[in-house]
Amino acid sequence: MQSGFVFCTAGKFMINLFQHLRDETVEAPLVQLLESVINASKEIAFRVRQGALAGVLGSTQDENIQGETQKHLDVISNQLLKDLLLACPHVRAIASEEEDTVVAGNTTGEFIIAFDPLDGSSNIDINGQIGTIFSIYRAQQNIAANDEAQFHQQGTQQACAGYVLYGPSTLLVITTGKGTHAFTLDATQGTFLLTAKNIQIPVDTKEFAINMSNQRFWSENMRGYINDLVLGESGQRGKNFNMRWNAAMVGDVHRVISRGGIFLYPSDNRNPKQPAKLRLLYEANPMALLIENAGGKAWNEHQRILDIQPQALHERVAVILGSENEVETCLKYIGAKQ
Repeated sequence: MQSGFVFCTAGKFMINLFQHLRDETVEAPLVQLLESVINASKEIAFRVRQGALAGVLGSTQDENIQGETQKHLDVISNQLLKDLLLACPHVRAIASEEEDTVVAGNTTGEFIIAFDPLDGSSNIDINGQIGTIFSIYRAQQNIAANDEAQFHQQGTQQACAGYVLYGPSTLLVITTGKGTHAFTLDATQGTFLLTAKNIQIPVDTKEFAINMSNQRFWSENMRGYINDLVLGESGQRGKNFNMRWNAAMVGDVHRVISRGGIFLYPSDNRNPKQPAKLRLLYEANPMALLIENAGGKAWNEHQRILDIQPQALHERVAVILGSENEVETCLKYIGAKQ
């Protein structure tokens, strides 16, 4: 484990991740689990920086359980996280976007972890934003390590959630339920340093993020909401909005956390068997916990995301999250009972 509770850089003393966790009185087993996540993410960050030089670009010939074509870096990232987490004595089980089923770890481990090893895979080959999303729960003592029911826990029960964004700098955004905080990787020391504490999302915004190419598949009410945003000053909202879209949830949500906004991936009618895109356990739930701990709001189209009772490992849900007042406005448009 990293030692030393402060680090001096550019003339400023900065707290490192592990001192911050000690300051939050995070229990030692969870800190050790997080160290495994951090070590994997630093290795992934190195592979991302190397790009074509490391031979990690391009697609494999395989599909994951979601029916999505895997990228080479998807497979590498998943294996790095899997190996390091299963070597941690405090991990009872893992669940990954790239794994068909739960993978058992130490049968006496105190925690379980679900993760998307590399969100935004379509951005890999264009050097765009990508990231790792993770969600940690306490293991249920009366359920076997390899039983999917371990992960049938509401998002409110998360012990910790976060993501690592691999961009111009490598950023970790994390919460243990005591605020949302950002850490930047000092590559010279291999240390994540606290660069934004107790982030607060503005309650109002003039930015939205949504995949406009899907609008013909949305509900009439959702189309009406987005149309009014696009109409700007000349429409019902009376102010102009800008649209931003990274094609990676981790990048779009990070922008919302950094400066406000609303991120939407609504349900659609393309495929009755798959009415939503994003996965509850390792995408929606961790992002919702981060958003709420930063003063934002996170719902599907009917209820608070963190209150949803999971029914399946790779369950999908609609997502509407971000600046509180704008999320509430959207929910009124679509008729959600708040």
